[in-house]
Amino acid sequence: MYGNEGMERLIPLVNKLQDAFASLNLPLNLDLPQIAVVGSQSAGKSSVLENFVGRDFLPRGSGIVTRRPLILQLVHDKSVEYGEFIHCKNKKFTDFDDIRREIEQETDRITGSNKGISNIPINLRIHSPSVLNLTLIDLPGMTKVPVGDQPPDIETQIRNMIIEFIERDSCLILAVSPANSDLANSDALKLAKEYDPQGLRTIGVITKLDLMDEGTDAQEILENRLLPLRRGYIGVVNRSQRDIDGRKNITAALEAERRFFLSHPSYRHMADRMGTPYLQRILNQQLTNHIRDTLPHLRSRLQAQLISLEKEVSDFRNYRPDDPAYKTKALLQ
Repeated sequence: MYGNEGMERLIPLVNKLQDAFASLNLPLNLDLPQIAVVGSQSAGKSSVLENFVGRDFLPRGSGIVTRRPLILQLVHDKSVEYGEFIHCKNKKFTDFDDIRREIEQETDRITGSNKGISNIPINLRIHSPSVLNLTLIDLPGMTKVPVGDQPPDIETQIRNMIIEFIERDSCLILAVSPANSDLANSDALKLAKEYDPQGLRTIGVITKLDLMDEGTDAQEILENRLLPLRRGYIGVVNRSQRDIDGRKNITAALEAERRFFLSHPSYRHMADRMGTPYLQRILNQQLTNHIRDTLPHLRSRLQAQLISLEKEVSDFRNYRPDDPAYKTKALLQ
């Protein structure tokens, strides 16, 4: 039904729908096919996303740094590199530190500066030669303990926000878990299993493989033998906090990641299926296929909404404020 060129247009097509609803401030009553990024605060979600882009652009610090859903649209562009926000009309951000500051300011504008959260998304599109076409929704990291002025039920608030996304069949779940903690008790995998019990929509990402205790490895889970998922697991190695503080180049970090998998005795036999570049390719393929599979249902929903809107416009065209029928209808509503 779709040629290669047609398939490549599917992710930008869904991006246009997302942008249209966001710019009109309309509630998105359509279950758009998407990928939600889920993990605990310290799982390494931000590093995974920054490695895709090859730039530092996300807020960092202690406590919850992602406090609103970030709809991150990555657009492959051979010649330019910049970011743009829907809430900043016609403004291109070429300095990625400015992108970070804008995310922080826009977050505080809605949530205040007391580390509260909001389910109103921020829409960011990044054009870059380094990325593949891909759209991800970065959600707040799961936490157990309120910090500062955070409400005592912050854990429940974050959980409920994540559930809003992952309970939909149209949403793929990117469950990010650190290898240096008990994977059987991973917050991301446990929540994913709750809403995707058969593991059909979940893609597992295992971070911090280089930080595991000596003599241990994650081979069983990466080979999909432990806690199996239909879409499997991919391991990545992110920069350490020291690397980030020292502004270690992401290109150098990706080369170090490649060498890690090629040289590690537990992982070298599957090194071609590990690492950030492979993860990005797989997500691009899986999101494209997922959009293709859900497109007929999405088209039907859009047509139904269009018919409903056309009827409302038609009714409004014939509206007469002095008509008793309209007054009665307004009272009943």
